[in-house]
Amino acid sequence: MTETLSIVLSQMTQAVGDLAANADAMRRVRARHRDADLILYPEFQLIGYPPEDLVLKPALAERAATLLAELAAETADGGPAMLVGSVEREGADLYNIVALLDGGKIVATRRKHELPNYGTFDEKRIFAPGPLPDIVEWRGVKLGLPICEDGWLPTVCRHLAAQGAELLISVNGSPYEIDKDERRLTQVFRSRVAETKLPLIFLNRIGGQDELVFDGCSFVLNDDGTTAHRLTDWEAEERVTRWTKADDGRWVCEPGAIAEWEAHPADIYSAMILSLRDYVTRNRFPGVVLGLSGGIDSAICAAIAADALGPDKVWCVMLPSRFTSEESLSDAADCAKMIGCRLDTIPIVPAVEAFDQMLADSFADRDVDITEENVQSRIRGVTLMALSNKFGPMLLTTGNKSEMSVGYATIYGDMAGGYNPLKDAYKMTVFAIAKWRNENVPRLSRNPVTPVMPDNIVTKPPSAELRPDQKDEDSLPPYADLDRMLHMLVEEEASVDDVVARYGFDRDAVARIERLLMLAEYKRRQAPPGVKLSTRNFGRDRRYPITHGFRTA
Repeated sequence: MTETLSIVLSQMTQAVGDLAANADAMRRVRARHRDADLILYPEFQLIGYPPEDLVLKPALAERAATLLAELAAETADGGPAMLVGSVEREGADLYNIVALLDGGKIVATRRKHELPNYGTFDEKRIFAPGPLPDIVEWRGVKLGLPICEDGWLPTVCRHLAAQGAELLISVNGSPYEIDKDERRLTQVFRSRVAETKLPLIFLNRIGGQDELVFDGCSFVLNDDGTTAHRLTDWEAEERVTRWTKADDGRWVCEPGAIAEWEAHPADIYSAMILSLRDYVTRNRFPGVVLGLSGGIDSAICAAIAADALGPDKVWCVMLPSRFTSEESLSDAADCAKMIGCRLDTIPIVPAVEAFDQMLADSFADRDVDITEENVQSRIRGVTLMALSNKFGPMLLTTGNKSEMSVGYATIYGDMAGGYNPLKDAYKMTVFAIAKWRNENVPRLSRNPVTPVMPDNIVTKPPSAELRPDQKDEDSLPPYADLDRMLHMLVEEEASVDDVVARYGFDRDAVARIERLLMLAEYKRRQAPPGVKLSTRNFGRDRRYPITHGFRTA
């Protein structure tokens, strides 16, 4: 009977759809740990998670089956076994599986039973649910293998415990959300341990995948709920854990390093860095270009981009109009210098004058209004897209969640671009991360300088500078108030009366914000992707009809 085990937790990234690269990455991990008994990889490691409708292609499942068989055959060398996440087809049904590979063959497969169908997840649309899984007996050890959601709910783990499981191994693809790292550990998986009286391994992936970013934060819990290991957040790590079978038959993990996970707002900033880095590099852009206005949103986006990619891959462009202040010009120049990135200046005045002349007859009987403001924004968007097309860098957009919520953005103007690090960050979050970044160098940074912007950018009143003496608060409530309203209306799905009851805001003001929130849905549908930070990001989490007549006020 096996009395000791060496289990490696490979907290690693994945390339969705690049099965050969994922298989090779697993092989390299195995080659580094020849003396281990078992190596664990995150959920769907062979395919990449989430695959969305890509997994519906029959050729993908066929290729996955071929590669899984090849990986299994390689374990005939007497080295460590591997627990690999993949897809399995049976008839018309697809299953999310883990496969235990050892001794040259696939020893066992288990199918995911609980399929999440909320927030970012659509697994019921793609996969068929597996039955309640049986334990896997391997080298004399009875393993329970709950796959991600199987461990977030009690049914599967209780079933495995009743079957005599001795150790629970939960492989996951759990995206980052604010405060989710501690919730996984203390609320979810510690509860599974308490219910089953079994030790548990939680393994999660890292890296960006479109709007999602995965933070790792893997851990090991002994059967008394104590933490034996905590892996780092955001970074790849291969943690060797050593297990001993006690006299009473319980498996106990020897204690190891307990990583300190990042607090706010450092974790938010890391999410933005990693998601942008993986999006740009995996889509093979040589870098990014963005408009640097002298305001806080574009300044922090430039800093994030330099941290993600290095300042040599960040191209900032100042696009002044006749309304642009000397203060903004100076602030933008100072910001680019502090970050260390390229800054060009392309005045839009000639293009604005050309549009004024071109539209003069059509607009002759109309007063100047927001139309002319939007023309300026769209000229900037066209100019930046021209630079992107001509030279190759991806255009980065810089609008925050507060603005996107109420439509305070110009479609085909400042919304034009390929990715937005601030898409799920409210304005007060933007202020918080800007202040933090001016005082700290992020752990993931490729641009270890600080500060990254003049204090004036952080402290001056926000303005789009599309008309004389314009301030955001001319059109919107103060951002501290607006964000409180929006957090309730968006994150909590609260009514106008709920917001008024909690904060005492003027009811008409809250009703106006709710109206703007609903009306701006058509803009958000056409916005670029951006990293998910909250439980209700626009796009994957919050799916509202564009056309509807419901209001709570």
